[in-house]
Amino acid sequence: MVNSRRRARPPGGHLILVMTAHLPDGQHGGMDPAPALYAIRIKGQLGATALSAFPAMAPRSQGTDTVLTGLLDQSALFGVLAEVEALGLDLLEVRQLSRPPAARLAQDQEEELP
Repeated sequence: MVNSRRRARPPGGHLILVMTAHLPDGQHGGMDPAPALYAIRIKGQLGATALSAFPAMAPRSQGTDTVLTGLLDQSALFGVLAEVEALGLDLLEVRQLSRPPAARLAQDQEEELP
């Protein structure tokens, strides 16, 4: 009988294990990839040059802070947060102002269950 599992040993003798099927991510579905409205509060008043780094966001002053608001999907949100970090800005708050329609529908359906 031939063993159907073969383990390749490269030069040096180290065993390389290969997974042909990937297990589902335990956090899959934790963040809806659909666009949602976000408000991102940054410490201080941003000037025109700094604001030009966020063309998809609408800026407004709130006290001594700047609030950027925009419709972002997951990757765009991470991109904005990366830009905030790259510019050395002080991030104070990230708030999702509205849920995507699909998330609202799913929650409404769950609330209707007995």
